[in-house]
Amino acid sequence: MTIALKQIDDYRWEIPRTGNMRVPGRIYASSSLLTAADSQEAFTQVSNVATLPGIVTASLAMPDMHWGYGFPIGGVAAFDWETGVISPGGVGYDINCGVRLAATSLTEPEIRPKLESLVNALYQNIPCGVGSTGSVKLSTSDEKQVLKTGSRWAVRNGMGEEADLDHTEDGGCLPDADPSEVSERAMERGKKQLGTLGSGNHFLEVGVVDTIFDPDIARGFGIFEGQVTLMLHSGSRGLGYQVCDDFLAIMNKLSHKLDFHLADRQLACAMIASEEGMRYFKAMACAANYAWANRQILMHHSRRIMETVLGIGPKNLGFRLIYDVCHNIAKKEVHEINGKSQTLCVHRKGATRSFPPGHPSLRGNYRHIGQPVIVPGDMGTASYILVGTDKAMAETFGSTCHGAGRVLSRTAAQKASKGRSIHRELEDKGILVRWTGRSTLSEEMPDAYKDVSQVVEVVHGAGISRKVARLRPIAVVKG
Repeated sequence: MTIALKQIDDYRWEIPRTGNMRVPGRIYASSSLLTAADSQEAFTQVSNVATLPGIVTASLAMPDMHWGYGFPIGGVAAFDWETGVISPGGVGYDINCGVRLAATSLTEPEIRPKLESLVNALYQNIPCGVGSTGSVKLSTSDEKQVLKTGSRWAVRNGMGEEADLDHTEDGGCLPDADPSEVSERAMERGKKQLGTLGSGNHFLEVGVVDTIFDPDIARGFGIFEGQVTLMLHSGSRGLGYQVCDDFLAIMNKLSHKLDFHLADRQLACAMIASEEGMRYFKAMACAANYAWANRQILMHHSRRIMETVLGIGPKNLGFRLIYDVCHNIAKKEVHEINGKSQTLCVHRKGATRSFPPGHPSLRGNYRHIGQPVIVPGDMGTASYILVGTDKAMAETFGSTCHGAGRVLSRTAAQKASKGRSIHRELEDKGILVRWTGRSTLSEEMPDAYKDVSQVVEVVHGAGISRKVARLRPIAVVKG
């Protein structure tokens, strides 16, 4: 069935309520971004999410949306805490997959002579790829502490600074984590993977700030033109995947007991207030905390590698965390709905938080500036730093896009890359790349993704986040 969209304005489109939809669908996109091959499948998923109980206002999709498991990737949906549902498909398999961006005091000319040595060292010393294991070996007791305290566990064990926590979403820890809800299989998978990058679209990237759009906000973030940055993208590894798998199985068995019809079995869910709903919420929080600890450790090791290769000390490197944002998570948040405060469970799957100045969740100097939003593109073009806005709070539950979004499946990308040398094409652009896995570069080639600049123009034009700066990649390590 073809789903027709009603255009609201240049950046917003609506799927009117039909059938069992409880709310309309709302898509943030430009006309050109709506032509992706899987757009109809993603529109159907937006409509399906709109049929779930307790959903508030609208089923949303960001401009980087594409087909996913149950919910579209790029989907945002908020459910009333008392009467709504929680769904693993609305979070994703890689719970708290997210992006962390750090800045340095260096400029490109200062590191270019040693760039190849640097990317080689990062590749050799940051474990990446399927099933990779890290240098942090956890006892069961230690692992439970990681699941409870997240980034703080890494900082307490000498892998970072207290200031890092103020520049991490939620301070790098969800408080409702309960390790007793995490299966033995998930615990076993997580024991040896802390401090590893992972595979697929996970990466570590050295970049340069090449454009400043908002000088005042950039100054507040400590960003300047020509500055060298380090960005990493990783999540909760095998532990998070197993948590998702475990609870999908539980909720699938419960589906016949639900008093409403599931439009898609991949939308398996439970009422948030139910025993199964709260068990998943607590286990998901554990996986989220694991992911934050993982990125904290990865950043710490990357900083040490940069100091060693460049032959400089911490003061001259000036390495500091700008922000860490997650984009696969369900959060308990209070939002104003029709003039009244309402407690919601906000699912962001392939979508990033975009909180404005003054929001109580923001810490330190970001309280009066607004939340940094990190939007990575493909490895051959650019990434962006945005800032959260009041309009996002009013329209999207404080949410925006999370990246470029795929336009080609991994299989289609492999076919399209035949006969090409992707790493040579990148080197011709001045980008050094190292990778693990025979098909990684073809699957992750720039052509497999939407134009991130078009994606960012939509959220900027719609006002749900605002452009601050653009980054250009110069060295990339792919999982």
